[in-house]
Order: sequence, then C-alpha cells, then structure tokens
Amino acid sequence: MTKRLNNNYSLKHKSGMTLLEVMLALVILATAGLAVMQAASQSLNNQNYLQQKTFATWVASNKLAELKLEDKWPGLAWVREEVEFAGVKWYLRYEGVETGNSSFRALDVEVSDSKDGQALGYIRTYVAKQ
Repeated sequence: MTKRLNNNYSLKHKSGMTLLEVMLALVILATAGLAVMQAASQSLNNQNYLQQKTFATWVASNKLAELKLEDKWPGLAWVREEVEFAGVKWYLRYEGVETGNSSFRALDVEVSDSKDGQALGYIRTYVAKQ
C-alpha cells in the first residue's frame, strides 16, 4: 500500500505546471503581444506617410499640368504657392532649370505639407521653347 501511495503522489506531482513555468509563459506571450502591437503601429504610421506622399505627388502633377497648359517659358527663380487639396494646405514651389540645350528647360516642382518643410513630392519634366 505504501508503494501505491508513492506512485500516486509522484504522478500528481509531475502532472501540473509550476508557478515559474506559468510566469515564464506569460512573459513570452506578453513580449510577443508587444511585438505585434509595435508592428501594427509602424504599419499605420507608414500608411499615413504614403498617403501624404501620394497626395503631394498629385499636387505636383496637377501644377505641372497647369504650367504646361499656360505655355509659358519657366523662369529660373523659385515661385512659391499654397494649394488646398484633400482638406490639407500644401506648399509648393517650382522653378525652371537651364539645360545644355537652350531650346529646353527643366521644370522642377516640389510639394510639402509645411511651409519650409522637406518636399514630400517632387517631379521634374522638360519644356521645349516655342
């Protein structure tokens, strides 16, 4: 009978998890949860940045279309403008850049979401002299 009690006791003793094992499992799960939350947060930040960059490129493209339709020879100094697009005020600037051929001029358009901020959108095209 003593042998049987010892077997039951040892079986009971081995079948459960210790507090230390449970705590370690919780730490691992919490760390994995934090990593997932950080990845999701980073993804949302990237999505916002890409949306801003896309809108800025559209504003630059629209300005290039306007300038081409005006059919004017672009000046060599920066011209600054403010434009409202998608509920946001955009700050754009454009200038003509001399090329090796005097019949052509490069036209650069930069767009930012702050007055003197870094350009989020940039487009360059070339214009022929009429």
